[in-house]
Amino acid sequence: IMNVEFGDAFGLILTRIPLTKSPHILNDDALAVDWNDLLPAHQFSYVMGNPPFSGFVFRDEAARKQIAELKRLGASGSRLDLVCYWFLKAAEYVNHDGCSADFAFVATNSVTHGEQVAQLWPALFDRYKLEIAFGHRTFEWGSEARGKAHVHVVIVGLTRRDRERDVKRLFSYENIRGEPEETTHRALTAYLFGVVEDANRHRVVQRVTTSLSGHPTMRVGTKPVDGGHLIIDDDERATLLTKHPEAKPYIRPFIGGLEHLNRKSRWIIHAQSIPPHLLKDFDLIRARIAAVRDYRATSDGSLARSLANAPTEYHVTVVPDGPFLGLAEVSSERREYLAAGFFEPPTIPSNKLLVVIPASLSDLGVVVSAMHASWMRGVGGRLESRYQYSSGLVYNTFPWPKMSDAAREKISALGQAVLDARDEFPDSTLADLYDPDLMPPALRKAHTALDRAVDRLYRKKPFESERARVEHLFGLYEKMVAPVEAESRKKPKKRR
Repeated sequence: IMNVEFGDAFGLILTRIPLTKSPHILNDDALAVDWNDLLPAHQFSYVMGNPPFSGFVFRDEAARKQIAELKRLGASGSRLDLVCYWFLKAAEYVNHDGCSADFAFVATNSVTHGEQVAQLWPALFDRYKLEIAFGHRTFEWGSEARGKAHVHVVIVGLTRRDRERDVKRLFSYENIRGEPEETTHRALTAYLFGVVEDANRHRVVQRVTTSLSGHPTMRVGTKPVDGGHLIIDDDERATLLTKHPEAKPYIRPFIGGLEHLNRKSRWIIHAQSIPPHLLKDFDLIRARIAAVRDYRATSDGSLARSLANAPTEYHVTVVPDGPFLGLAEVSSERREYLAAGFFEPPTIPSNKLLVVIPASLSDLGVVVSAMHASWMRGVGGRLESRYQYSSGLVYNTFPWPKMSDAAREKISALGQAVLDARDEFPDSTLADLYDPDLMPPALRKAHTALDRAVDRLYRKKPFESERARVEHLFGLYEKMVAPVEAESRKKPKKRR
């Protein structure tokens, strides 16, 4: 059957029935065997396939042991998806003497986004001297099997540097379910976009703890580690306040990404701020505090157990005393923009909300712009198909534009215009407002004006696509980190 399909696709007539030739098939774990036992490296032309996509969290003890043995292949991290080791195994294979072959795999898009890029690609580029010959950016790949879920994948083809071609082909999908647009480039990066300067082709974005542009720190919000006993809904709050009305100041809004985007309410008992002379009479709250102590004391995790004797305290405490900027850690892949917003006390952000304290309207203007969203989509991670924002990988590495006082006032005004456009629809959630099929014209108009102004802070010529924005930002990132790396190389290494 496949011979017939192959012949129809390539215009070849293949022998059908009877089958007189049979392939050499090795039925084994591909990561556990030497591929030369199947076919010596100097005899093959291509390696291709769709390796297993499982992530590191799904490994059993045998798989963890196997991965530990594969560290010799050069990966620098311990959280790589399984598919990454196929790339490394193939890289080792094509580097045998006499080999003149290429390889390509269908893979999870995590190999070209997020923290795995910095763990995988330096080995492929530097140790194995490979280059990307072609790539398909993220698209939705369906299965003909009944009930099988569609997955979001990339295809990456690699070749040895001594065999690379002058032109690299890139296939981009405006609609992940549609047909790709093909472009050609001098070189392709691990993030599957083109670069003009060869110096940038091997650059990967490294997670850092502070903003390279000197902007205020972004951090995760409060993480209670309470077993859910301090977090309550509207009905539970009403019940508690009926018996203890004096507790109202100590039951504070608790907002994460889900609550922010969907206008949902949730509350947290801020027990650490309740004076002991009041707390002794709040028997409903004291019962919850006791439940927190029991949860932590009997937990399997050492972190929770270490907090058992301080049941009113959080593991991570972020309780702002003034306005703060917040955005959801995870966002739908359908949204064009990051729906960041401002919050005020007594709101407490949860650890599913990323916060910046202090932050200005001009900061919000840049964060909700197409430029910042492009950087997030270009280098940030994925949770399934959704975008996963990271302070260390996206916010801290973002090349912020330089602004004069006049430019800052303009961006602030345009950022406020976006907030005002949202306020025109008080009954709509942010999830509704930023659905591309539902986005009101007034909000889109406000964002378009903001995008135009932010883009001009980077260059006068308009950006014709998101890829163009990312490529421009990548060049600025290269300039930001080059002096830091140069200074690091000058420092003598400490002797042990």
